[in-house]
Amino acid sequence: MRVLAIETATEACSAALYISGEIRLRYQVEPRRHSELILPMMDALLAEAEIALSALDALAFGCGPGSFTGVRIATGVVQGAAFGADLPVVPVSTLAALAQRRYREQGEKHLLPAYDARMDELYWGCYRIGDDGLAHPLNDDLLLRPDQVDLPTGEGWVGVGSGWASYGATLRNRLGACVAAFDGALLCSAWDVAVLGAAGFNAGKAVPAEQALPVYLRDKVAETPGSRT
Repeated sequence: MRVLAIETATEACSAALYISGEIRLRYQVEPRRHSELILPMMDALLAEAEIALSALDALAFGCGPGSFTGVRIATGVVQGAAFGADLPVVPVSTLAALAQRRYREQGEKHLLPAYDARMDELYWGCYRIGDDGLAHPLNDDLLLRPDQVDLPTGEGWVGVGSGWASYGATLRNRLGACVAAFDGALLCSAWDVAVLGAAGFNAGKAVPAEQALPVYLRDKVAETPGSRT
């Protein structure tokens, strides 16, 4: 299987090429250069592997939630590439991909990914790593105030993402002994979008290009001040 994945929903811009379980990655933390970097990253990966875009099985992208501008960039790029090469697309939750990265790097299986959504709110997810080594949601990704998050069952949960950097004290106060640790600096990577995208393709979750839509969670998000790329 061959899947090209992109991720631009946070400060990191990245692309990854998945070929039969092997992954090649381009990754840069450049908060305001996503639109400039993402296409060259994709082209470089394909050239390095000597594969044409049309020879892929699918594309995958971090569909959100996250930065409005960043999610919009990923959606536009993946739709354009998919239309041009007649490829299906697998949308992947950026919160799921963040949980997947923490598991890949640290091995923890009970994860609470959160992004700072501004306006005293956060994008919140609750994920458990299954026997297949993939992040599975225990509920829908949500937009909440930090003092509204639900208590997960059991202990040993690990928080990841910018929501924990911004609201860590409130979240720890809310969740108490449920949380063993948190890392507010971890960013999403196309590596994990590729892994989840390949699994989604095998599970029949690919959609036509026109149905590869962003997930914002907040109404009128375009009017929100302080959007980041």
